[in-house]
Amino acid sequence: MSTKTLEKKNSKTKTSFDKKDVLNDYKIAHLSRQLSLLGRKEVLTGKAKFGIFGDGKEIAQIAMAKSFKDGDWRSGYYRDQTFMMAVGLFTAEEFFAQLYGETDIELNPGNGGRSFNNHFSTRSLNEDGTWKNLMKQKNSSADISPTAGQMARWVGLGYASKLFRNIKELHQFDTLSNKGNEVAFGTIGDSSTSEGQFWESINAVGVLQVPAVIAVWDDGYGISVPKKYQTTKGSISEVLKGFERTKDKPGIAIIKGKGWDYPGLLKIFEEGTELARREHVPVLFHIEEITQPQGHSTSGSHERYKTEDRLKWEEEFDGLKKMREWIIKEKIATEDELSTIEEEVSKEAKQAKKDAWKKFKAPVKEERDKLIEIIDNRSCICKREGYDKVGMFTNDLKKIVDPIRKDNFSTAKKILRHVCSDCNIREKLQKDLSNWLDRNYEDNFERYNTKLHNESAHSALSVKEVKPEIKSDSTEVAGREILRDNWDYLFSKYPKLVTFGEDAGYIGGVNQSYEGLQKKYGELRVSDTGIREQTILGQGIGLALRGLRPVAEIQYFDYLLYALQGMSDDLATTHYRTAGGQVAPLIISTRGHRLEGIWHS
Repeated sequence: MSTKTLEKKNSKTKTSFDKKDVLNDYKIAHLSRQLSLLGRKEVLTGKAKFGIFGDGKEIAQIAMAKSFKDGDWRSGYYRDQTFMMAVGLFTAEEFFAQLYGETDIELNPGNGGRSFNNHFSTRSLNEDGTWKNLMKQKNSSADISPTAGQMARWVGLGYASKLFRNIKELHQFDTLSNKGNEVAFGTIGDSSTSEGQFWESINAVGVLQVPAVIAVWDDGYGISVPKKYQTTKGSISEVLKGFERTKDKPGIAIIKGKGWDYPGLLKIFEEGTELARREHVPVLFHIEEITQPQGHSTSGSHERYKTEDRLKWEEEFDGLKKMREWIIKEKIATEDELSTIEEEVSKEAKQAKKDAWKKFKAPVKEERDKLIEIIDNRSCICKREGYDKVGMFTNDLKKIVDPIRKDNFSTAKKILRHVCSDCNIREKLQKDLSNWLDRNYEDNFERYNTKLHNESAHSALSVKEVKPEIKSDSTEVAGREILRDNWDYLFSKYPKLVTFGEDAGYIGGVNQSYEGLQKKYGELRVSDTGIREQTILGQGIGLALRGLRPVAEIQYFDYLLYALQGMSDDLATTHYRTAGGQVAPLIISTRGHRLEGIWHS
């Protein structure tokens, strides 16, 4: 469906604007921009290691966020700060907490310091490992850094709504879905659409026909490389025309917009998302003329590769500037009112930075102070070298204005190494320092090394083994029949259980381990897919994140290599990246062990 067709079909578009709403959007946009500007400075002055920000995408993300409802899911990437702020899932102080690597989940609920900045997630689990009511909150899956890595998971998040809508047995799980009324929101930078995962995912949602919308933010570059070297015809929407749905054939609705056009963006995102929600149609928004005022990241400057004309154009078509012009033209607010908002958010951003830094440093300084209590005034003039080593190390630590944990640990270890065996304070000092080190190693283990896997009572590791009972007169049957009958029992017992993969449905699997199960339980619970291992995996991750119990069938072991990146960077680290906030209980079923990939299977 083209933009024109969509506009004709759904004319219920707002023609008037509420001043309060518009000015609140303007405030969020400017606050987000201030955070990006301050964030870059924090990195370049050494207070953070690396920074990547969402400047230039503020207006488009605010417009998209207005259609994001309770129960919906996001699968985005590291430039979505404005979107997350607009839907109420991210604050200015949390922006800096992420930048500094804050590990306190109360201060940094998005990733607990386990990813770099602008990596978001929401918490689906209670402290005891039980599921929250996901219909009473807006949901975000956990971001990963590899470009386009979010795409495969996005497929599964959208596919879950299709299952919840069309499988009546799932309607009872009303804390997980409102009968499939939820939309999966995806975002991606234009240059990352060159990745294979993007194309595999777009093809998958087109085939599956699921309520999944994806915004492609097109700023014309992939780091320094212009899009004419990235995309055929220099336009992702042009290339995707073969995927576009028509009156006769299902496909993907493709809608274009300008990144600086606030009223136009509100219109297309409202209409496109409503289409996806109502009819379960995938929608792609190609948002062109996005700017990137600070360049790609803190690792470089865009002045190195953009022409003077391009830089001038970006300044002229900055979304914040164009929105300001539009507000004044429409007489929604005066220049003075907008200037007041800008001044207020500038102060708010600076205060958020100050508060986040203070809270981030407080526990480190507290650890330092407790260490100094142990080592202060315990001078010991070395008989052999003639100076006070303990006092020297203590004074060096006191002089550090903003210590990091390495400074504290290094000081404690130096003293342990350098106190002589004949020193009269050695034994007591060693004991106190060792206790301090043990205590802080324990605290740091909790900060950085926990939640590698589900440790709750609901963990698969808590399931007791049921050993087989084999008698001398037991009937011998084919192994695949044992598997088939086991799956049959499980499908009858657990309505959340679904399986999908190559040849898994109609013919019952390449080894007949699902023989007859599609006919018995339906095509949605036992499904065939295309040859697309990465998105078979992603389909499973998305379903698992939404509370279902998927089994992803990978036809042969060798084919897992196609899905390896998603398995290692996404699936295996979900619980860790969210500091225990999410689980993805996915079973991957495959066969063969000979690694005969070069001979096909």
